[in-house]
Amino acid sequence: MELKSKMPSKIEAIKVAVGDSVTKGTELAVLEAMKMKNPLVCPVDGTVKSIAVAVGDRVKPGALIMVVE
Repeated sequence: MELKSKMPSKIEAIKVAVGDSVTKGTELAVLEAMKMKNPLVCPVDGTVKSIAVAVGDRVKPGALIMVVE
């Protein structure tokens, strides 16, 4: 499953690494938009396959953040 940004954001934190096993509800990253911190929560159980961003990156709506399979 591709996890994408829903709005223009800055990546504040990445809480997982490639290869980590995650469950539904796990906080994967924190995005900052309009001075509010928004957690990116995993919608499925799986394994983090790739991370397409780094802390400090600015992303546009629809930008790929990570892939969980």
